[in-house]
Amino acid sequence: MEIKRIGSQPSAKGPSEWFAGAVRIDPLFQASDPALVQGASVTFEPGSRTAWHTHPLGQTLIVTAGCG
Repeated sequence: MEIKRIGSQPSAKGPSEWFAGAVRIDPLFQASDPALVQGASVTFEPGSRTAWHTHPLGQTLIVTAGCG
């Protein structure tokens, strides 16, 4: 088990290949190899959006606020 305190991992700006507008990505977890799972909290400023892209192995979204 690995425990990380909130704020202990740096935020990143959402890359323009994936997002339009101001988007912040806060990492939550990333499994060790060979697993391909990871989790992040993504925050969109008003008017920001995702760019069209695919996730061949799937993606789970958990919306905690706002609308889409």
